[in-house]
Amino acid sequence: MKPIRRDPAEIKPWAETCGAIRCIIEEADGAAGEIHHVEIQDAKMHYHKKTDEFYYIIDGQGKMILDEEEIELHKGVVVYLPRGVKQQSRGKTHGAHHLHPTRCAPRRT
Repeated sequence: MKPIRRDPAEIKPWAETCGAIRCIIEEADGAAGEIHHVEIQDAKMHYHKKTDEFYYIIDGQGKMILDEEEIELHKGVVVYLPRGVKQQSRGKTHGAHHLHPTRCAPRRT
């Protein structure tokens, strides 16, 4: 496998429960995980049955509800969400990175 370099600005976003998503590295690339550039604004409450997630906030601020706990989000914060945790982001976080580890759990939502 060769190294992969992608610029989120060159990838067209698509709408998802969390907001506008750009798939930067995906399962088809054969990498150890997936990285999505996500622009979140007031996401719907949801959870993933078979996927763990990591969020790295690169800009913006807001709050995230995890099951029934509310946490603050701002630039530089990292959040790990094990599968099954109910989640909802409030406010606006620009460019949150979102990782689905495909070797730990296949990408299924």
